[in-house]
This record gives sequence, structure tokens and C-alpha cells, in this order.
Amino acid sequence: MNIAVVGTGYVGLVSGTCFAEMGVDVTCVDVDVEKISNLNKGIVPIYEPGIEPMIKRNVAAGRLHFSTDLSCVIKNVEIVFCAVGTPPDEDGSADLKYVIDVAREFGRNICHHTIFVTKSTVPVGTAALVKRTIQEELDKRGKQIEFDVASNPEFLKEGSAIKDFMSPDRVVVGVDSEYAKKVMARLYKPFMIVTDRLIFTDIPSAEMIKYAANSMLATRISFMNDIANLCELVGADVNMVRKGIGADTRIGAKFLYPGCGYGGSCFPKDVKALINTAKNVGYKMQVLEAVEAVNQNQKTILFKKLLNQFDGDLSGKKIAVWGLSFKPETDDMREAPSLVLIEKLIEARAVVKVYDPIAMDECKRRLGDSVLYASDMYDAVLDAHALLLVTEWKQFRMPSFAVLKRTMAFPVIIDGRNIYDSEYLNELGFIYHKIG
Repeated sequence: MNIAVVGTGYVGLVSGTCFAEMGVDVTCVDVDVEKISNLNKGIVPIYEPGIEPMIKRNVAAGRLHFSTDLSCVIKNVEIVFCAVGTPPDEDGSADLKYVIDVAREFGRNICHHTIFVTKSTVPVGTAALVKRTIQEELDKRGKQIEFDVASNPEFLKEGSAIKDFMSPDRVVVGVDSEYAKKVMARLYKPFMIVTDRLIFTDIPSAEMIKYAANSMLATRISFMNDIANLCELVGADVNMVRKGIGADTRIGAKFLYPGCGYGGSCFPKDVKALINTAKNVGYKMQVLEAVEAVNQNQKTILFKKLLNQFDGDLSGKKIAVWGLSFKPETDDMREAPSLVLIEKLIEARAVVKVYDPIAMDECKRRLGDSVLYASDMYDAVLDAHALLLVTEWKQFRMPSFAVLKRTMAFPVIIDGRNIYDSEYLNELGFIYHKIG
């Protein structure tokens, strides 16, 4: 089977590479000439564990190709996946201009029955808009060529995206024709050898599933952060509360960890988009509006704890920040809590020194010389008045507390992910603050 994947960002590149790994002939297409040139040289534009050797292996095997010209590729494929970005507009709605651009190019160039599949996260109703756009281009050409539009939302987690794609817990495909269902079932069959986790739905339901899934997870996170803040006020331990409610099989333990807020490319954007979708049809998503408000507040929680520790004056204080990416195993800093924290620290005239195992270059791109960059995790805390842990990278989980105690100006640790033992740190003489 031959397919094309338009967009070589995180979703498109991982999807295309994993399809190639299963034997599909894949061409990844992007308008960014430099990005395609680099990919053809073996230079990978994203950080994701395992992706680079997989790309090189499939390029060498002749199953994975890169191009800037969809018009040349489309003549030889059965499916075109659209995996371009859908960034939020000012009102929070998803900007569909790149999706529509791909639809127009598709309509201008198809020459046989081809399926257009939206892999990008798009609001309900996008498939109908895409279908109209493609038909308009065919009408301009005076051609009558069969095509289908389908929705195949992605559920990849940064840091474990290859495993998620190769061994999915479910694959959702929205279709409105038997032909599309048959072809998509054939494409995904190699991923379903052990268990059939392929779920076919109507197209609007498929479009809604991705937004609903991410919004549910975001809701659990904000709920636990709200509970954590209340626990502090009433003297309860949120870690004990989390274990107690997570043991309930109706609830489960996942996404019940309190912290300093969620970020990344999906949760913030998708929550906003679903709120906006509801507004457009005259409905108010009251729970999700609260979820977003709680999350925005939670991103300031570490700063508030630090400010309280130093009686409201951080001027000239040296503050170490461990972790910049929104989660471990990625360099992605989109909507990261670290950005809110650092902005507030700079406004308070603190001297900020940061360290992250992977995201240092991304931080330099975003923040320039407004912060100091440490050579390693211990360099970051040298003479620091406080250490703020923002991202729970594995190497931060068991540091040498003796080194920290010896090199820090003040033994203050504010743990934004609750990974340390408060009793143990207090015994060592640290002033330790956690969430909840």
C-alpha cells in the first residue's frame, strides 16, 4: 500500500515512520524545503526516543521518502493523511487554514479514487468543510473523480509516541463509506494482529473523541490540583488522598498526580478549542472553563510558594529551575509551566539559572539571554537560594542531596511534581515545599 502524510511535525513524522516500519510505502510531504532537505540528510527535526534510527532504517529500506511536492506524490497513493498544524486562534478556536490548503491541493491533483484522512486534531464539522473544498477544486477542473474523507485522530503521548502508535490501545476511524472503511481496515490490520482495537465511527464522532479524551484527562489533572490546594489549607496529604481515590476501580490511578499545571501541544489547545466549539453552537462548557482557569492558576503555584518563603522579596535571589519541557522525554516547551514560572521570576528581579536534559536549545530559542543556562543539574544549584523542580526527568528523581546541601546558598527545595520524600528532606535540613 502507498500513502502520503502531509506535515512532518510531531504527529506526521511519527505516523509516517511507523506506517513504514509495518511495510507501507510512505512519502512524507512538507512545504518547508529546509526541513525536507534535512530529513533527506538524516537530520530529524523533533526529539522523540527511538524515532531517528527508525527513520534511517526505513529510508534505507526504500519504504520512507520525503518530498515538498504533493502533486507528484498523490498520483501513486491510495490515502493522503493530513497531519498539519491547527494552532489556536486568539479566541481559542482551531485555525484550519493549513488543513484547507492541503484539501485544495488534494482536489487539484487527485486522478483516481483517493481517501483524504484528517490526522490533525480538528473540531467537529471539519470533514464536511474539507469535503466541500475538495469538491470545489474538482468542479473547477471539470472532473468527476471519486474521493472519500475520513477522520483518524491521533492519541500519541510525547516521549512514548512510537510505542503508542505501534501498540495502540485503540485506533479510531470515522468514515461515511464502505470503501473508506475497507481501505482503512487494510492499512491498520498489521497493528491489530494480537487484538482488534480498531473502532469505526461516523466522522463527527471521531472528530469529537480526540477533544473529549484530552479534555477528560485535563479535567482529572485540574481536579487533583484543586484538591491538592484544598488539602494544604485543611491539613490533608494529597498523596494519601490520591492513593485512596485511585484505588477505586471506577476512578483508577492514572492522571491523578497533582503538580504545577499541564502544558504541551495538546491539552491546552484542545480544551480551548472544545470550549470554543460549544460557544459556536450556543452552549457553555462550564466544567472545561473551570479546568482551564484552575490550570492557569496552578502554573503560578511554585512562584507563590517561593515568594512566601522569602517574604515577598525575590530581588537578587538566585533561583535554580530543574526541568523546562512540559513533560519528561521531550524538548517541547509549548504552554509549559516553566515559561510562566520563569516569566514571573524575571518580573520579580530574581536571577534565574535553568537546566533541562533535552530542552536547553528550545529554551534558548524562546528566552534568549534572559536566563542563565547551566552545564548540568548541579551547576544550576550552585549558590542558589532555592531549587524549583518543574519537570520530573528521571535524573532529577534521586539527586545527591549532600551535594545540594553543600553547594546551595539556602537549602530550599520547592517540588512541583511531588517526587521527593518530605520527611527525609526535612531530616537532612532542607526547607521543603510540595504540592498539597
